[in-house]
Amino acid sequence: MFKEMLESIIERTEGSLGALIMGTDGIAVEKVLGQAGVEANLDVAAAEFTSIVRGAQRAGSDTGLGGLRELVISLEGAVMLMRLLSKDYFVVLALGAAGNIGRGRFELRKAELKLAKEFAI
Repeated sequence: MFKEMLESIIERTEGSLGALIMGTDGIAVEKVLGQAGVEANLDVAAAEFTSIVRGAQRAGSDTGLGGLRELVISLEGAVMLMRLLSKDYFVVLALGAAGNIGRGRFELRKAELKLAKEFAI
């Protein structure tokens, strides 16, 4: 089920390099990477960004602004879109520089709604 969901996100979003469901412990639950995503070591990058997700969660909680919902990191070679599924899991979509960020955000929101029961949101 998770693999099919990630494949659907990639197919519907122009410029996708790969998609992953990650735990906040840095371990991938599932991943679907295109050739460019494999070459760019997106699974390693997603694991590294886990600490940023945890820090943003903590900052939102500590300041009273609430829980983290979404995080966008724009790099020279890729844009990383992250959408929280629960406090312990999030989905990552990596896009190339010309990727469709708006469509990616929309697809991640749809995935969040579809996966709500599995991650007990």
